[in-house]
Amino acid sequence: MKFTKMQGIGNDYVYVNCFQETVEHPNELAVKVSDRHFGIGSDGLILIKPSEVADFQMDMYNADGSQGAMCGNGIRCVAKYVYDYGLTDKKQISVETKSGIKYLDLTVRDGKVALVKVDMGAPILKPEKIPVMVLTEEKAVVSAPLVLGGVSWHMTCVSMGNPHCVVPVEDVDGLEIEQIGPLFEQHEMFPDRVNTEFIRVLDRSTVQMRVWERGSGETWACGTGACAVAVACILNGWTEREVTVKLRGGDLKICWDKEKNTVFMTGPAEVVFDGEMKCE
Repeated sequence: MKFTKMQGIGNDYVYVNCFQETVEHPNELAVKVSDRHFGIGSDGLILIKPSEVADFQMDMYNADGSQGAMCGNGIRCVAKYVYDYGLTDKKQISVETKSGIKYLDLTVRDGKVALVKVDMGAPILKPEKIPVMVLTEEKAVVSAPLVLGGVSWHMTCVSMGNPHCVVPVEDVDGLEIEQIGPLFEQHEMFPDRVNTEFIRVLDRSTVQMRVWERGSGETWACGTGACAVAVACILNGWTEREVTVKLRGGDLKICWDKEKNTVFMTGPAEVVFDGEMKCE
């Protein structure tokens, strides 16, 4: 099976062109290729497929084999792949995902995609649609208290096609995310588990973030998570509507358009290498 490893600010996936390849057991393959000692090494597997409703279809699987609905860094890499590898010559494309059709604008330099702007759609704030279980009929979960590991946290919950819990902390770099992340991910309040973003607001236009992704653990970046962070910061009045989110792998530009109620994400995508592996 031929594959391409790609990364968007450190959030890396193995990509398979299913116009040419057939993947019969993607859940098992995701676990195999993601292993950083015995596999290729990645945060998961993304399949690029034909679509009846968009230009392309993206199917993503986390490192533990569970299927995800959407990946912001992953979809930017899909855009780069289909253009750079000759599947399209369009600079505006649509991609079908489990969380709906996304629309992407490609910035091309020297014949290759350098930046991708993604229309991530409207943020979902209703608790039952995120989903997050709350005792009261709240319209949104904003700065809600939660005690975990003997510590009181304040969370703002947003879905960008997958569930996110945004939590402010004083020290992002020193956070023991390997101990704290799983407590959020597996908490009974989140029936589909949750991605958790631990953040520190640096100023009105800049936020630092680390992320614990359900099914993958800590990753260097999360596109939908960065979008959720921007939305959460705006809801809490911490930032303006355009922010730079600084992740471990790099920066993403996020804008929550007030009139359109749409979140736009802009960032890079890069090819790491092409390869071929035996699938037994």
